Formats: sequence, C-alpha cells, structure tokens
Amino acid sequence: MAKTSSIEKNKRRMRLAKRYAGRRSKLRKIARDKSVSMEERFAATLKLAELPRNSAKDRVRNRCEVTGRPRAYYRKLKMSRIALRELGSKGVIPGLVKSSW
Repeated sequence: MAKTSSIEKNKRRMRLAKRYAGRRSKLRKIARDKSVSMEERFAATLKLAELPRNSAKDRVRNRCEVTGRPRAYYRKLKMSRIALRELGSKGVIPGLVKSSW
C-alpha cells in the first residue's frame, strides 16, 4: 500500500487539473496560434505560467485504485500488476485465469 499522503496529493492534482482544464486549453491554443499577434501570445504564455503547477494534467500520476501503487500500472484495468494477480487468483476479475503448474 502506498503512502496515504502520496495518494491524497495525487487526488488533489486530479481535482486541480479538472478545474483548470478549460482555462489552460484556451490559453495554450492562443499561445500556439501563429496568426495571433506576438504580444497576445506572450500575454497568454504569462497567464498560463500564473496558473498553479499542479493544475497541469501531466503532473497527475497513474496509480492503482486498489493499492495506490504508482508503478506497473495497467491503464485498461486501472490497477497494478500485483493487485491484478491477487484479484485474478481469487476469481474476482471475469475472464482472467491465472495459470499455475
């Protein structure tokens, strides 16, 4: 199990990223648009820099929903390989058969 503080920090980042997604996308669109004047693009870049760092979706870490483990994460199942193996052995995940010999 991962540290509770790490899991909570990641949840906070997810909330911030969701809250600022609209503003961030508008400012990025302006900053990248070559048809807009240089001053407007620079102003958009400065406003983008003023937003909280943790509001960027790049800073959100994929974590296992069962254990909070940050590594060996399967996106499709939203869990780590260890949690997948345990739940597969118990027969909780439909269609998954753990081989043993």
